Amino acid sequence: MAQAAPTSGRMPRSGRTPDVFSASAHARSRVAMPIATGLIYGYWAAANRRSGGPITGWNLLFGFLTALVFAVVLFAVLTYSPRLPRELHALVWTAFMGIAFGFLYSQTGEAVIRSVGMSVAVAAVTFIWMFYRFYTHEDVAGHRVR
Repeated sequence: MAQAAPTSGRMPRSGRTPDVFSASAHARSRVAMPIATGLIYGYWAAANRRSGGPITGWNLLFGFLTALVFAVVLFAVLTYSPRLPRELHALVWTAFMGIAFGFLYSQTGEAVIRSVGMSVAVAAVTFIWMFYRFYTHEDVAGHRVR
């Protein structure tokens, strides 16, 4: 006869997957993820700026400052934007992604008009994607539905 396996005491709510990681692991990842993403972004911006040339001290400084600013802004977006209504939440992500992409693209040396056009296109796609995601994952009051 088949018996149910014992659980660890943490039962998932109906329709949700169990929480595998502890609360402290989630808290650490809320800080580590923006830092890691910021370092990747800073390296990418510095690589775009030097255009395959030699790595200099100014290039390293630029990369680390870019990483710091990106990580701080990403942390703020991740922390404060979920408290907003879904439309504003999508607009915050739209502005963040558009500006971040536009800055990276401008470091390649392309014309300003092309950088603006590309970042507006990325921002438009981001708004459509995020608004759809928030619209389908939240109820009218803004509470997450899974």
